[in-house]
Amino acid sequence: MKLLWIAAVACCAIASGANAQPAKFYAAASTTTQPYPTKPVRFVVPFAEGGAPGLVSRRPVRGQGAQAAGFHTIAAITSPTYPFKPIRFVVPFAPGGGTDIIARLVAQQLNETLGQPVVVDNRGGAGSTLGTDIVAKAPTDGYTMLLGNISLAFNAWLYKKLPYNAIKDLAPVTRVAVQPNIVVIHPSVPAKSIKEFADHARAQPGKLSFASAGAGSGTHLAGEMLKDRLKIDLLHIPYKGTGPALTDLIGGQVQMMVSTFASALPHVKSGRLRALGVTSAKRSPAAPDVPTLGESGVPDYDYSTWYALFVPAGTPRAVIDKLNQATRKVLASDDMKQKFAAQGLEPLSSTPAEITAYLRSETEKWGKVVRAAGVPQL
Repeated sequence: MKLLWIAAVACCAIASGANAQPAKFYAAASTTTQPYPTKPVRFVVPFAEGGAPGLVSRRPVRGQGAQAAGFHTIAAITSPTYPFKPIRFVVPFAPGGGTDIIARLVAQQLNETLGQPVVVDNRGGAGSTLGTDIVAKAPTDGYTMLLGNISLAFNAWLYKKLPYNAIKDLAPVTRVAVQPNIVVIHPSVPAKSIKEFADHARAQPGKLSFASAGAGSGTHLAGEMLKDRLKIDLLHIPYKGTGPALTDLIGGQVQMMVSTFASALPHVKSGRLRALGVTSAKRSPAAPDVPTLGESGVPDYDYSTWYALFVPAGTPRAVIDKLNQATRKVLASDDMKQKFAAQGLEPLSSTPAEITAYLRSETEKWGKVVRAAGVPQL
């Protein structure tokens, strides 16, 4: 009995004393088990199913071990197939404008291609910055899209402080279309050509006005550039979108506008507006009888509006790729080509990387135009 008591004390002394580590008492479990993990790992997400893929954590899992274990793809694997609910398609302009027309044409086809409703949501104002900011701050789940246009390049220079950075806060999906603009006037203006209009304006400086889709919009800068090239003085009247601007032009409240083809062409064909010139380097097949501004004697004037699809930065690449493929399919269809051609539009798709590079170059280009035109910052 005494011998057993001495042995127990000795074991305790060994385990708790300086010799515990050499004896490796505490390491016994780790040396006798297999390398971790030896069975499936349970990954608990404290939210209901259907959350945004890739948003389980704001801190990405890094390292070769994490990738090998497939941690970065678990959310995408366990969530429903995208898309599984309606998609909000934000148009940062009022209804009736060129951007709105294109968005509705594309949305109608995407409904069928994606198998979910694509709902157009017009959020015009502040030269497209209001609607753009909504998308820039939206959840990065692929259920909020933006049909942006050339105003993204303008606004970087026109606003002292934007609530977003188009390059950093938006993820490009694809280009959608490009179209020339068209100079239109109210039929009461006694001019049948750009030259006659310029002469009429010079005879009464500051008395005629031109409309735009908003301060800093493409139609605004196009009008300012035309004023500069023709050396005329016109009063700028900004509206919340191309639609309202054309409404007042048709009503005679303003005299001229550099409008998108898609918006103005129906009114030209109906006789409610008169076309004076196309802003691109070549004539448009949609209006072959309307000369270019270059042909009419306006020097160094070449301006076309481009449109592109964006989602919030941080949207999973798999979602962006699916939207890119679906939109490309829509743009390649004969039906869409015919509808675009009727509006003076040319369908034009691209990769996300191409859009990023293009937006950077356009931003730099139009920065020079804004400074040269002396347009004050807003």
